[in-house]
Amino acid sequence: MTIGIYPGSFDPVTLGHLDIIKRSSKIVDKLIIGVLSNSAKRPMFSAEERVHMLELVIGDIGNATVQTFDGLTVEFARSLGATVMFRGLRAVTDFEYEIQIAQTNHALSPDIDTVFLTTSVKYSYLSSSIVKEVASYEGNIAKFVPEIILPLVTSKIKSLRSVNNGNRQKQ
Repeated sequence: MTIGIYPGSFDPVTLGHLDIIKRSSKIVDKLIIGVLSNSAKRPMFSAEERVHMLELVIGDIGNATVQTFDGLTVEFARSLGATVMFRGLRAVTDFEYEIQIAQTNHALSPDIDTVFLTTSVKYSYLSSSIVKEVASYEGNIAKFVPEIILPLVTSKIKSLRSVNNGNRQKQ
């Protein structure tokens, strides 16, 4: 059985992420989506919220599951018996960064290969950062995130906006 992982922050999961998830799930017998829980980063959504959103999104992908992890991605992959790590590429700039990571991972764990999948052209501009930016200005993000999580994302951003507005009024 071939096990693959697709690691990332998924803060929040986008249609570009979902594109890579669907395509990579067809290549392996089992796909584990690894949600990075990194204390050095300050994600908008907690690890639990990101896992929940991903679980909603992958409901119809029978061979995919979601897990959180911290530490080295290759160690996470090794602990699961994964032999393939999937990474999505939007542009040449992504490749320059990702190839360094892939080569480092290969040096640490030569038995785990990195497979790059280019994102579908219609999502080549899309990132979680763009989603958060547009949403923070009350822009319509329906074209950027899976419909099933749209209410969760907009609700979270509205609640954060009201907290931030309350903090500004106190100053």
